[in-house]
Amino acid sequence: MLGRREGPLMRNNAHSLRKSRIITAIVIGILIGCFFAFLFPNGFFVPHTVTPNRHISLAGSKTQGGSDECESSDRANMLKSEFVAVSEKNAELKKQVRELTERLRLAEQGKDQAQKQFLVLGKQQKAGPFGTVKGLRTTPTVVPDESVNPRLANILEKVAVKQELIVALANSKVKEMLEVWFTNIKRVGISNYLVVALDEETAKYCEANQVPFYKRDPDEGIDAIGKIGGNHAVSGLKFRILREFLQLGYSVLLSDVDIVYLQNPFDHLYRDSDVESMSDGHDNMTAYGYNDVFDEPAMGWARFAHTMRIWVYNSGFFYIRPTIPSVELLDRVATRLSNEKAWDQAVFNEELFYPSHPGYDGLHAARRTMDIYQFMNSKVLFKTVRYDANLSKLKPVIIHVNYHPDKLPRMKAIVEYYVNGKQDALKPFPEGSDW
Repeated sequence: MLGRREGPLMRNNAHSLRKSRIITAIVIGILIGCFFAFLFPNGFFVPHTVTPNRHISLAGSKTQGGSDECESSDRANMLKSEFVAVSEKNAELKKQVRELTERLRLAEQGKDQAQKQFLVLGKQQKAGPFGTVKGLRTTPTVVPDESVNPRLANILEKVAVKQELIVALANSKVKEMLEVWFTNIKRVGISNYLVVALDEETAKYCEANQVPFYKRDPDEGIDAIGKIGGNHAVSGLKFRILREFLQLGYSVLLSDVDIVYLQNPFDHLYRDSDVESMSDGHDNMTAYGYNDVFDEPAMGWARFAHTMRIWVYNSGFFYIRPTIPSVELLDRVATRLSNEKAWDQAVFNEELFYPSHPGYDGLHAARRTMDIYQFMNSKVLFKTVRYDANLSKLKPVIIHVNYHPDKLPRMKAIVEYYVNGKQDALKPFPEGSDW
């Protein structure tokens, strides 16, 4: 019985003890919280900062002052390390700013084309082992912009093969030569060609003969020359007209109409340069370049001066890729022809070959000279090939009747000789011309 009476009492005491412990714990927790809230008003995880309240509250306590000295020392070390890290980061940022500033300066001044090419193409590279290094020859193509000429873009999409095609400019004055031109193109099996008709009569003639053509929108400056201009005047127009083809992303094999096609030229191109052109040279030296020694006896010991010579590229037959240097070339030539009384072929070569010098920034375009026995001019044919038993057996890709004014009869004779096998077809013609 006594045990039963004591049980409830003991339980009441234990319950009271637990209550008092809980209350005590709560009070202690509140006090501790207040204490730390007083010491760390900004929290534990905020970077250490010096607060005025904290310094004032600790000013009268020597014990707390000692702990402050330790804490201040730790904080000073931390700030030093942070300062070093920030300084290093700042130095890195300054370096990047200097590099970007230098790149911008070079790009604006345009005096370091290699650096500008690096900015366009990507990271700089280390040079490889001796004998293994080769420079970049092929410039990346431009991004096609169909907004330049949507109508032309639609035509080229149907005509071009692998983003390239033959383009010729023609007016009604060259109708007979134009017929020989496209007849042999069709015979060879070339489908990717286009005639830029400079007048309505030529457009109708092409349509009647199922020849792909493009008639430009009216342009007073171009139309005046295109309708009545002679061979050289019309030839000069191509540099303005071709620009749109390149902007649309197409490579163009520009062709005069005084050319006979015997093979498909697209099977014989390298496509590794901005401009790949046939030469007016008549042998390996004149076409590909040679060391021409200039003799000035009055100079005595230094009488001999070495010069480099090469005969010009023919502006009536060249392959041009849609690159920035190519577009710049067309712009340079077109601008000069509009301001100067000059021959388009002379200007074409001057812009291609003249180096940069004081007062002039040269064009940085890659060039390739075509094989003179595959892409043959009429001087090579009538002065050399027709007399050579071995060379006369070769079949050229094209023959350009550029050296002779009697173009049409010579074109027909070339067809007779190479296509129809008439061995004496070329004999009646002189090597040069009668005038």
